[in-house]
Amino acid sequence: MTPKVSIIMATYNRAQYILESIESIQSQTFQDWECLIIDDGGTDATRDILEPVLIQNPRFQYFTRTSDYQKGLPGSRNYGLDLAKGDYIIFFDDDDIAHPQNLELCVFELSNKDISFCRYIRDVFTGDFDYEYEYSKDYSSFYIDENDIESILKNELLFNSCAVMWKKECFKNLRFEESLMYAEEWELYSRIISNGVKGISINKSLFYGRKHPDSNTGEFYRNDPIRRKSNAEAVFLVVKNLKETNLLTKTILKYFIQVSLQYKKYNLFERILHILDLSKKEELMWRLFYVHLPLRLYFYGIWKKLK
Repeated sequence: MTPKVSIIMATYNRAQYILESIESIQSQTFQDWECLIIDDGGTDATRDILEPVLIQNPRFQYFTRTSDYQKGLPGSRNYGLDLAKGDYIIFFDDDDIAHPQNLELCVFELSNKDISFCRYIRDVFTGDFDYEYEYSKDYSSFYIDENDIESILKNELLFNSCAVMWKKECFKNLRFEESLMYAEEWELYSRIISNGVKGISINKSLFYGRKHPDSNTGEFYRNDPIRRKSNAEAVFLVVKNLKETNLLTKTILKYFIQVSLQYKKYNLFERILHILDLSKKEELMWRLFYVHLPLRLYFYGIWKKLK
């Protein structure tokens, strides 16, 4: 039978953590799901550890990414998307833990035909996880659409990869950019929302991200060059999409030009200017803005401290 929800879990050498993640899926109060585990070519004992689970519960399926998809998290997730049979799609990481009501509450919210995705709160933890869950179904909510794109892109309204359930139709013509090794979900999710879909955000913690130094995020904050370069490329792709969808406001452009100061090594500012199709006057104005920006930020920092 066709499952209602397809859980896509990309994995790479996570034998130390993945079983705890799998157990949190087995504990879901909503049981009409399939879980597609996509191995990105790991070399540890992940498959051996999961073998008893795969035998006992056929809803878990284990695949190795094929050469049709690039190595990396985006390629593995795209493979999962092409295999998925469910009406709804959700991405779980191989080292995190899902709240038992995760699927149940998201499926309930997505029963509204006008809603294309359900966002929820993602908390983080280190060390051993505290399994004292809060099971209340009494929570507030608000709607999200393309008018919220600025807040999403500035990470004021966080869209973590594992904190959203989507209707499968959102991915009909859209996939992860497989060249990206960081910020791939931020880039794709902004493209989906800029297409005019409407979603809901519920104020309840339904996912718990494990903080450890070997995560992609941990590597990014340690200035890993691959993650840094990928983030610069994701910014460029986001600006390009906003330009094409007529959603690139002056405020958003100012924000990303400020971000580009951190990525001079990758020529991000010049690449952004190149796709904007500006007049000579407009280009000169943005170049002057960029040149004077470090000084403005310096005095702004002093003003904030004095305030």
